[in-house]
Amino acid sequence: MKTINDINFENKKALIRVDFNVPLNDEFQVTDTTRIEAAKPTILKILEDGGSVILMSHLGRPNGVEDRFSLNHIVKVISDIIGVQVKFAHDCIGDDTENLADKLENGEILLLENLRFHPEEKAGDKNFAEKLSKLGDIYINDAFGTAHRAHASTTIIAQFFPENKYFGLLLAKEIESLNAVLSDSKKPVTAIIGGAKVSSKIDVIKNIIDKVDNIIIGGGMAYTFIKVKGGKIGDSICEDDKLDVAQDILNLAKQKKVRIHLPIDVIAADAFSEKANTQICPANDIPDGWQGLDAGPKTNVGFSFVIAESKTILWNGPIGVFEMEKFAKGTIELGNAIVDATADGAFSLVGGGDSVAAVKQFGFADKVSYVSTGGGAMLEMLEGKTLPGIEAIMK
Repeated sequence: MKTINDINFENKKALIRVDFNVPLNDEFQVTDTTRIEAAKPTILKILEDGGSVILMSHLGRPNGVEDRFSLNHIVKVISDIIGVQVKFAHDCIGDDTENLADKLENGEILLLENLRFHPEEKAGDKNFAEKLSKLGDIYINDAFGTAHRAHASTTIIAQFFPENKYFGLLLAKEIESLNAVLSDSKKPVTAIIGGAKVSSKIDVIKNIIDKVDNIIIGGGMAYTFIKVKGGKIGDSICEDDKLDVAQDILNLAKQKKVRIHLPIDVIAADAFSEKANTQICPANDIPDGWQGLDAGPKTNVGFSFVIAESKTILWNGPIGVFEMEKFAKGTIELGNAIVDATADGAFSLVGGGDSVAAVKQFGFADKVSYVSTGGGAMLEMLEGKTLPGIEAIMK
């Protein structure tokens, strides 16, 4: 895997695809700087070598040119985080932008305007990719969050740098961390798969089932499995059209000698609300009019025991409605168990939007081995798919 550590950037202009698709509030202030901070090591390596940096990213889903999606709003935040005053190009292609790139001196950073102001970006347009390629000497992809998209700046552009394309440090770390789970894992391996729907995780479960010893299934999707096993789930969320899929997964796990762990008990509520009445009841005997919204105390103990014995842990999806304090305990207990296992030497990878939000919210982010920056990209890798943004660098 060719990374930027394999090259010296002295007197070179590095064109880097970053993922600065960060959340902004109504005053256009960045409310979460994680993605910018994640790109910092790659940027600093190039500057310290004596090179210059041209950053390109998208922001949001603009329909043409829209000021609220301008990357100009985040220039100051990037400058503060990197420690270098960032210059800004009011377009990502064109003569003015090329002039700014040409005049860029070693140690300087230029940020291009939102790539998606041009429809050619998402279309994977070759001519647009070629125009972008003129701005730098070396192409670096450091945007795991968009590596599963065959867009102009993430995939197509790489063909214009046949000998000069590299993985940034963030993207390389993402690949290494996923490989640590999928290919080079220490046993026992435990995958925690949560979230609302079985349908969104079918391919993940089928792809990892040969590589794991335990699968903990939590969140809303657990009730589809509980129902197919004959349980009474009250008004809990359930995909009735996926009962056969759930049964197939249970059969496959049995055949592969993989242990599936489902909730034993749950916190049930009489409404989907923070103000709802609650009761603890068996996961397979929830009364009508009640719905399971969090794992119960026996489940938390059981899940924690499985995690404590694991050497490799993948966490994708919460096991309760953690956004409501009343139903957050299961996710918190799970996080604490993963933190303890990590401290004891296990490798733990957290990924997927909601699980990442949970580890940040509850202060686990710096206590696990790695927190992935790409939800969709991580899911596709776990499903066994080849990501076009990664393949383009490997060619």
